[in-house]
Amino acid sequence: MIKQAIIPLAGLGTRLLPLTSVFAKELLPINGKPGIEYILDECIESGIKEIIFIISKKKEMIKRYFYNDQFYKKIIKRKKDPRVIKEYQKILRYKKMIKFVYQNKPLGTGDAVLKTKRYIKDKYFLMLLPDDLIIKNNCSKSMIKIHNKYRSSVMASMKVSKKNVSRWGIYKLKKKLEKNNFTIDSVIEKPSIREAPSNKAVIGRYILPKTIFNKLQKQRPGKGGEIHITDAIQSLINENEKFIAHNFLGKYLDCGTIKGYINSSSEIAKL
Repeated sequence: MIKQAIIPLAGLGTRLLPLTSVFAKELLPINGKPGIEYILDECIESGIKEIIFIISKKKEMIKRYFYNDQFYKKIIKRKKDPRVIKEYQKILRYKKMIKFVYQNKPLGTGDAVLKTKRYIKDKYFLMLLPDDLIIKNNCSKSMIKIHNKYRSSVMASMKVSKKNVSRWGIYKLKKKLEKNNFTIDSVIEKPSIREAPSNKAVIGRYILPKTIFNKLQKQRPGKGGEIHITDAIQSLINENEKFIAHNFLGKYLDCGTIKGYINSSSEIAKL
């Protein structure tokens, strides 16, 4: 069973400037609720028991959000507002599940994952990228079902426009297992249009094996001088580790750009 999840949160959110010049992008409200809470709720509904946040010293605001007890206690003592009490109780539930580790140098998602090595207990764990919201269907829950069936790693998959393949990790599929699930032959990080093996992209949900830490420890920086999780995944595929691409059924929302952030509030408001 997948019981642990990690969420990289150390990024500076430059695509959301100027909003993120003074505020953590993960706390920006989406239809009145901080974006990170949608990710936390997805984890909880999937049966996750422990969540590891990877932050930096510049993102301490996120930790304060979950550890602002005195602020809530003073307001509740003075006003006894039922809405404030409910919100504080929710934050307390989240806080019990969360641990924090630090990535103070922006060396890539692979480096962020490596920071969690000493906390991961089981053979597999879940990773969610907070810029990617998937609504109307719990993607993590569906992926865990696939993992339980095939006892392998799973990554969320979606078709993207060929002209945008350089934004994503792109798969070459191997064979169909069943409807919406395929084994992966290879994956490449942010390829050019000419290099891209397809227009099937990795979306920000991964079930990864604990063995990936061994690859990340030895891995050299890739594109942009960063340690990419995609490169470590390819190393495992080269050693016959099975990875499954799961074409999820929910609706994808990109919260990492101004246009996507505005659209996300609009789409969630319709639910």
